[in-house]
Amino acid sequence: MDAETKRHLMIVFFGMIAALIPRYFPMLFFTTRKVPAWFNEWMNYMPVALFTSLIAKDLFVDHSYHVTLGNYNMYLAALIVVIVAYYTRSMFLSVIVGLLSVWGFALLLAAM
Repeated sequence: MDAETKRHLMIVFFGMIAALIPRYFPMLFFTTRKVPAWFNEWMNYMPVALFTSLIAKDLFVDHSYHVTLGNYNMYLAALIVVIVAYYTRSMFLSVIVGLLSVWGFALLLAAM
């Protein structure tokens, strides 16, 4: 086995360990203890917070990692998604409408 293959196997192994640790240890810790009610309530907000952080990065940070306010097509797509999400309460439909909106605005701007 050459050095390059060993390096790739080490990357895979350490990636596996890095993915296992945050999943295994909380499960090990909370199987013997009762989870407090405030913690469960707080964890209900995590998917929304993570989704918002991903969206905010795409809206306000450009490809060279500078803060920008010039992504008008993204702002319009985000506004459409907010309206769809508010009325439908569907994450799936919101993501699909958002992808189609960004795609449509990109095609529109490319045609101009």
